Amino acid sequence: MSDGGVNGKASPRRPIRLLEIIGNAIVGGMETYARNLIAHLPRHDYEITCILPYESTFTASLRDLGCRTYIAPIHDDPLWRSIELAAGVIRQHQIDLIHANLANAHTLAGVVGRITNTPAVATIHARSLWSQELSVSRLTGMNLITVCQEAYAGALACGIAAENLSLISNGVDTGRFHPSRSGAAFRNAIGVAPEDTLVGFVGRISWEKGPDKFVQVAQRIHQERPDIHFVMVGEGPVEPEIRRMLDQTGLAGRVHLAGLRHDIENVYPAFDLQVQTSRSEAMPLALLEGMASGVPVVAIAVGGVAEIVAAGSTGLLVSPGDWPGVSSPYPGDWEGVAAAVLDLIQHPDRLNSMRTAARQRAESHFDLSASVAETSALFNRMVRPAVRKNGVWQPTVVRDKLAEGDRRVRLKTQTGAIKGIARGHLAALRTADTA
Repeated sequence: MSDGGVNGKASPRRPIRLLEIIGNAIVGGMETYARNLIAHLPRHDYEITCILPYESTFTASLRDLGCRTYIAPIHDDPLWRSIELAAGVIRQHQIDLIHANLANAHTLAGVVGRITNTPAVATIHARSLWSQELSVSRLTGMNLITVCQEAYAGALACGIAAENLSLISNGVDTGRFHPSRSGAAFRNAIGVAPEDTLVGFVGRISWEKGPDKFVQVAQRIHQERPDIHFVMVGEGPVEPEIRRMLDQTGLAGRVHLAGLRHDIENVYPAFDLQVQTSRSEAMPLALLEGMASGVPVVAIAVGGVAEIVAAGSTGLLVSPGDWPGVSSPYPGDWEGVAAAVLDLIQHPDRLNSMRTAARQRAESHFDLSASVAETSALFNRMVRPAVRKNGVWQPTVVRDKLAEGDRRVRLKTQTGAIKGIARGHLAALRTADTA
């Protein structure tokens, strides 16, 4: 059977019909990942439909990209009406593949994938998998994408089959985020002069991102360098507590709360240094964006952060506990962050060399185009699985145009070419039944 043909006759491939089930619709890292992926998948290769839990500016942005968008509750324990809607969408739009983001979407995708016999994959945006995510993946045979090595190793250790698991790092648009951009407008907006030192935090103002630790860092540095300014870019549920901390410490005039910025590419160039104080991370996009913008970083080495920052070259890493780490001479946690920031600010030549190194690392290791290409290749393998025949890898699914009355590809398990593959993975080898 030729690639892209029926009965040996060549036929142009139609686009892959992809259903994105996205478990939230705020402005956050997962949503940025999903939007970046959707925006950069080749338009002629994909038709994309989305299911989200509610309307928001993020939902509107997906419609602006040309996505069909449906709204349904997406709970950890899926409601039947959500299952009905998702299954109906799959059948109506003849979906070829489901891609889920967040644990609640993961569960829904696993259920409707099995009901409709549609392959499904979930991206794990955390540094580890929840027990429910493991259970869903193992029970339904779903594929998983992890974005950091810690999650990948954890998934293997918990019994996820290697053939169902991929490690694809997050990527950053190195064209949008670039050192040549000016941060002057942002500095002017928050009242910081061009010659002043500005240390920045970018992220959701929520407990796991450690905004309270950033305030502690600012307080410690302020004791020695009262001339330095700090800024927090983002919004979130603990913002009232952060404001109270600033009032109590007397830092309200030095730590600026900039809120949510839609021109974030013009924010990073205003920083002399970026600080990350998260309690938990997988592969934070804010660090990748800052690095692509040529900003050195001081970060607590949790999750995939140590995969992003080349310690001593593009920034400095601090241990997450209250002990000195092997990567730096500084104390652990926020105290070490404060010490490292003070150290770097006193060595402008080192900061400048880190700016160049940060940009180069972003371009060589974390360019968005490479991440999207890897993800697209996985999607294609899942929709067009292959078997080895006469020494050549050949597709076993034909997804080309069938009769207009029935363009849905019905899948059958291949036989005879699957020796050595576990029974639980037989569904990965399929062929078209055009009868």
